[in-house]
Amino acid sequence: MKPFFKALWLVLCVATLQAQNSTSYWQQNADYKMNIDVDVENWQYKGSQEITYTNNSPDVLDRVFYHLYFNAFQPGSEMDVRSQTIGDPDSRVGSRIAALTPSEIGYIKPLSLTQDGAKVDYEVVGTILEVDLAKPIQPGESTLLAMEWDAQVPVQIRRSGRNNKEGVALSMSQWFPKLAEYDFQGWHADPYIAREFHGVWGDFNVSISIDEDYIVGGTGYLQGEPKKRRGKKTWVFDAPDVHDFTWAADPNYIHDTYPGPNGVVLNFYYKDNPDIKENWKKLQPITADLMVYFNKHIGPYPYKQYSVIQGGDGGMEYAMCTLITGERKFGSLVGVTAHELAHTWFQFLLATNEAKHEWMDEGFTVYISSLAENEVLNEGKENPVAGSYRGYNFLATSGQEQPATTHADRYDSNRSYGITAYSKGAVFMAQLGYVIGKENLDKTIKRYFEEWAFKHPTPNDFIRVAEKVSGMELDWYLTDFMQTTNTIDYGVQSVVEENGNTKVTLQRIGLMGMPIDVYVEFEDGSKASYYIPLQMMRGEKENPTPAVNRTVLKDWAWAYPTYEFEIKGKKVKRLEIDPSKLMADIAPENNTHTAE
Repeated sequence: MKPFFKALWLVLCVATLQAQNSTSYWQQNADYKMNIDVDVENWQYKGSQEITYTNNSPDVLDRVFYHLYFNAFQPGSEMDVRSQTIGDPDSRVGSRIAALTPSEIGYIKPLSLTQDGAKVDYEVVGTILEVDLAKPIQPGESTLLAMEWDAQVPVQIRRSGRNNKEGVALSMSQWFPKLAEYDFQGWHADPYIAREFHGVWGDFNVSISIDEDYIVGGTGYLQGEPKKRRGKKTWVFDAPDVHDFTWAADPNYIHDTYPGPNGVVLNFYYKDNPDIKENWKKLQPITADLMVYFNKHIGPYPYKQYSVIQGGDGGMEYAMCTLITGERKFGSLVGVTAHELAHTWFQFLLATNEAKHEWMDEGFTVYISSLAENEVLNEGKENPVAGSYRGYNFLATSGQEQPATTHADRYDSNRSYGITAYSKGAVFMAQLGYVIGKENLDKTIKRYFEEWAFKHPTPNDFIRVAEKVSGMELDWYLTDFMQTTNTIDYGVQSVVEENGNTKVTLQRIGLMGMPIDVYVEFEDGSKASYYIPLQMMRGEKENPTPAVNRTVLKDWAWAYPTYEFEIKGKKVKRLEIDPSKLMADIAPENNTHTAE
């Protein structure tokens, strides 16, 4: 392990800081050594694996679980049934799994499994391998788990698979038996039903033997030139401190490299197709600029390479790489690359549990990638995440919203999941800037990364960083906006002139409280702003518009449905609550008063 990662790992293993539900911090470690031999004639491969698993928890473990993701691509699997019974199935899946023939399905079949040389009992249950250990793993102990397995690559349907719609031969994500995560909440052995992932940090050494005509790219650092033997090449990769390993291969890949910031090598793998080549060439310097933006606004990318790879079924982030479909218009190609690259920070370096807190990964990524595109492409948008606000407003007023605490697999509809994870998650971040101020939000993001990279943070960990940065109490914000379906709705109830003064009455209509910015234009042409802190914030943000004189009014306690204040000696021409539109008010039409 490299010194940078060793230092981080030492902190992770011995730190006693209190985090994550006041439990002393710890996390497991799994170092993988894998060898696979691929037969591209029948799309099958044989694998061997050794995992050195270290139990850094305070618990004695008498069993472990593995994910066998490829087993989802079989008729009758949970993914198959769920995709056919949900009201709005993903068009990429639908009934396609049900139609797979035996030569088209995916599978991972364990042939043998031992613990420190002793055989163990195990059972395949759908996409999960349940293992009863031969010997319990004590706190602080390590054990060696060795497995042999056979596998078949499914026809590409969702993320993984062979021969995708653009002709890429192998998109190899979720392809190996992968240990489930065990943390302060216990085991996370979720069946694979097409959603998200969670994994154990470790070092990977992976050897891939495949037909010599194939070009391979993905996670990790290639260890020397691939060696040829009997019509095959063996590609060996090392990947330090990652929680997954993905690769793709095709005999017609073009492989370009481009210099990224801080010595990072950017790799681009795409089909030798004249219709897409120009776009993929133009993408390369923009990708470097995007990485510069993320390094500056989140934190430094710690690896030596990153690969953008044509493959999969859309766009999906992985360790040191992404798989994206490549036959796109240029704007779409840049957009998906920006989004997936941003995931490197919020998913592969911070690595929240996506099944439980999908909005922290997807929403934070939408927020930061939207800002990055706006700057790098000079889009000039006043609010780069305005589309997310529109999406959230649609869901919040639809009567079909579920709390963001819903498990990613158990939303009633794909639409509800998507809007909650992507749009509402992005609004959470942008609106936090409204609450604590944009400068404090920027500081929060950087400090969050600095304190929680490589540590699987939870929502509480993020909001506590925001509290420390801003000096405000923010548990109400996390609770009301992401853990309930309470909505924000404020309105101007009345504006009444009396004896040369103006009495303003505001109303809280929705259940969620917020601090309020009120901007006023007077008949004499002057302007002013009035700031009403929310009492339970226990703090005030800086004036977001220093050019406009601001008056800080007394706090508004949440339980009071109305609030009054007086403007002396001026006639109001126009008054508006939050003209920035950064507060996710579901009925903004009642936020404005104009004198008749």
